Amino acid sequence: MTDRESQLLTREFASGTGVPPQVFRDLLAGVCAPVTVITTVDGGRPFGATVSSFASLSLEPPLITIALDERSSLLPRLVGAGRFGVNLLGHGQQDLAMLFARPGVDRFAAADWHLDHGLPRLAGAAGWAVCTLRDAVPGGDHRLLIGLVTAGGRAELPPLVYAHRTFGTHSRFDQRPRARIVDQIAACAH
Repeated sequence: MTDRESQLLTREFASGTGVPPQVFRDLLAGVCAPVTVITTVDGGRPFGATVSSFASLSLEPPLITIALDERSSLLPRLVGAGRFGVNLLGHGQQDLAMLFARPGVDRFAAADWHLDHGLPRLAGAAGWAVCTLRDAVPGGDHRLLIGLVTAGGRAELPPLVYAHRTFGTHSRFDQRPRARIVDQIAACAH
């Protein structure tokens, strides 16, 4: 980025009117985001979509947030069900992320999944959380959903992340210096 481009970007932020959508997209493209597939059941059928706006919110109580576009067909189903699953995808599951991002396809027909706590859980995910919808807050063109985590677990797999419009993983996950036993001892100490 040239000094001139940097000055223009700074001036746009300082204007108070918000940056243009493409500047905002480009800015946030540099932020690593976890890749999740959010699932629910409606009328006995599974539904799900890829979501990268997932974050932890609170430890006590255990709350997470996701954001869904107001036009999302999953949003009313999830709000109506009052429950949802969070499949934290693992490195190498980018095809699954793309499948659940495509409109007009039977996503579950092409995926390996099963019901867990009455919600669709994808095989091979790095993590899984069962959530009860706690609140839905409007936020621009999206709705921020707050979920109370009632069950969950993780596998010892590197996570799938999305940044700079490409999939990847944490660069040193497989080189972690900690042995698994250290993680288990630390969990028992709490």
